[in-house]
Amino acid sequence: MITFITSIVLLLLGYAFYAKFVERVFVINDGQTTPAYEKQDGLDYVPMSWWKGWFIQLLNIAGLGPIFGALAGALYGPVAFLWIVVGCIFAGAVHDYFSGMLSLRHGGAQFPALVARYLGNAVKSAVNVISLILMILVAAAFTAGPAQLLTQLTPLSFMTALIIVFAYFILAAVLPVNQVIGKIYPIFGVILVVMAVSIGVALLFGGKPIPELTVENLHPGELPIWPLLMVTISCGAISGFHSTQSPIVSRTLKKESEGRKVFYGAMIGEGVIALIWAAAGMTFFGGTAGLQEALAAGGPSGVVNEISVSLLGTFGGILAILGVIILPITTGDTALRSSRMILSDWMSSKFDMERKGMVLLMTVVVGVPTFYLSTIDYTFLWRYVGWSNQVVAAVMLWTAVSYLLREGKNHWIAGIPAMFMTGVVCTYIFYAPEGFGWAYNTSMIVGFTLTAVVAALYIRSIFRYKNIASNDKSERTAS
Repeated sequence: MITFITSIVLLLLGYAFYAKFVERVFVINDGQTTPAYEKQDGLDYVPMSWWKGWFIQLLNIAGLGPIFGALAGALYGPVAFLWIVVGCIFAGAVHDYFSGMLSLRHGGAQFPALVARYLGNAVKSAVNVISLILMILVAAAFTAGPAQLLTQLTPLSFMTALIIVFAYFILAAVLPVNQVIGKIYPIFGVILVVMAVSIGVALLFGGKPIPELTVENLHPGELPIWPLLMVTISCGAISGFHSTQSPIVSRTLKKESEGRKVFYGAMIGEGVIALIWAAAGMTFFGGTAGLQEALAAGGPSGVVNEISVSLLGTFGGILAILGVIILPITTGDTALRSSRMILSDWMSSKFDMERKGMVLLMTVVVGVPTFYLSTIDYTFLWRYVGWSNQVVAAVMLWTAVSYLLREGKNHWIAGIPAMFMTGVVCTYIFYAPEGFGWAYNTSMIVGFTLTAVVAALYIRSIFRYKNIASNDKSERTAS
């Protein structure tokens, strides 16, 4: 229990202190007109209150990630607490803050546009493909999942339920952000928060000991923590998918100082939710072995339902059902909206087309493969989502590093987590079964060799920008 409570306190302290430090490094300017006003169009660029932005951002980035991912990560033992806290404060929240604030600073720019500005068009091309595939897969999975559950709970056939869910996705993708998302997300957000807080309180007063983080109890399993844990628990610590969602909210903020509350704050909120469900998984089933059996028997949705009903009774069962249906929907719809926005921005620079026509056309372009994938078994593709998701996270962090280097600011706040995540993805792709499936030691050697190459490029960039700054200073002094 001490580890659990301490972890939550550390996350809150991270927001109270480190978030403000990151904000001071970025240097906000509330006198600058935000894209919500500068480009106001009644569709994507719409001024909204920051608290609505917080709920939208939380649901955009969360879905079932901090629940299902945290339960899977809990199989690694109490070390999951450590990764959620450290990853969330120093990597995930920093990642989300810069993805949102750089978008805000550059007119509501999408993630690929930011990559092109700071890392070059070659990287942008690869990121465009990866991020679009990632979002389409997420939208497809979060169409099929709720549809399957609706089929179990109602007389609806799977295809009928699928069409209903997807019809909502289309509406959420093409209607003004304040008409659907801005109105219903705060309600859904309250359900998510109440569900997590209720489970957390029940854990604290339920009488079962919550596992502590000790040397003996750090990692009871056999699978290596590095790099598997960092890919298993992504949404609760750091997830590249978030960088594709932040521009939705960056186009609605009224001033730059709201960014810390919305982008950094929503990630801290997600970290707290992930901590609660990781603790619930380890505690309710008497350890990682019991949790593994429960996951094998009923899957993550069955585990969520069993925990919720047992700890909270009928109320918990209702929350569990609502959560497992609503949460994936609130990520799937914005995944489709984000992919539409990225394609619309890219195509509008190439074709002169009416705004409404572009929106509808791009929605169809991304909607067709999304709907098709939701009707077939594409699990062979889904296996690659974890790795590609963290590749996107590393790229976003390197984008932030490039920005900070150019501005002569403290680049280490993004550089250290960027190096860490580079090491994760470089090692994972060689070790994982969906990758090369090499021996662990071989994967470590190759992965860290590649990471060392990236580190050398990083150091070279540091000296290059120092020389540029020094030359600029000399020229100013001479003049």
